[in-house]
Amino acid sequence: MTEQDILKALSTVEEPDLKKDLVTLGMIKNIEITANRVRFTVVLTTPACPLKELIRQRCETAIHSQVDPKAEIDIEMTAEVTSIRNQGQLLPNVKNIVAIASGKGGVGKSTITANLALALSRTGAKVGIIDADISGPSIPIMFGVENEKPYVRQENGKNWIIPIERFDMKIISMGFLAPSESAVAWRGPMASKALMQFLGDTDWGHLDYLLIDLPPGTGDIHISLTQALPLTGAVIVTTPQKVALADALKGVAMFRQPGTKVPILGLVENMAYFTPAELPNHKYYIFGQDGGKKFAENNVLPFLGQIPLVQSIRESGDMGIPAVANAEPATMEAFEELARKVAQQIAIVNAEKN
Repeated sequence: MTEQDILKALSTVEEPDLKKDLVTLGMIKNIEITANRVRFTVVLTTPACPLKELIRQRCETAIHSQVDPKAEIDIEMTAEVTSIRNQGQLLPNVKNIVAIASGKGGVGKSTITANLALALSRTGAKVGIIDADISGPSIPIMFGVENEKPYVRQENGKNWIIPIERFDMKIISMGFLAPSESAVAWRGPMASKALMQFLGDTDWGHLDYLLIDLPPGTGDIHISLTQALPLTGAVIVTTPQKVALADALKGVAMFRQPGTKVPILGLVENMAYFTPAELPNHKYYIFGQDGGKKFAENNVLPFLGQIPLVQSIRESGDMGIPAVANAEPATMEAFEELARKVAQQIAIVNAEKN
């Protein structure tokens, strides 16, 4: 066996999402051959890759069928999150910036943000959250850090905000900067300026994903964000009922308008069905069945999954520990699947832009 033999065989293995072979994508590293044993590394596009084992099996099959049927194969699967952002831009050390948006309030957008972030972090990715809902910040409560205050570090004449850390993630929110009992009644330009400070004056360090929990609707903050920096994409959150879907359509239209053109990574249907704790195998479609799924199909959007309406998700948020950390199987699986699909769509968007 030679390295050229191995590369030729692996050039027939296609990355299922990116539709190019592993060699062309630069995903094969560190090939070592000793007698009839070959070792190499496959560098995946995200630690949350849902097709890891499929790729491993295809690599083994290619080598056995095209090089040596008796070869002993040792494959190390690692990951490096892809990015299309350039170093000279705002937040140069953040690989992907993802907006979490909804057309209306009350659909559980912050709950989705908190649990998606934690699910991504648990795959090994470095994750941060900006709670950009100026008037109703809820991320601090969901992470149990509502009484925390970020401090400021001065470096080379510039003041840097140091984000709060929780569950190995970095978090910044207006909730840290204003008393919880106070109303933050700001006009659009003031809210947009606060967001820009969160982006430009916070020491985020190196992140794979920065999730921005946007206010509901389509206002000044949304416009400022899309104009200030290139977003990797947006995730739209809705519930199944018609009134929520009508507002979700406005959110989709905002990101698709000519002046914005932010890729929509997909749609999440939250509160898709109710499952009582005493009847874990029962589903009650309180808000209608598959409304978000049908909406995604009709608007040519990736469908990222359905999150159930279960009491433990609400209780976890109130306790300051996102549901993903509570290890309830059905809830964890729903959010872990969401994280895999979001990471998958980010990798696809980045490959298409490269």
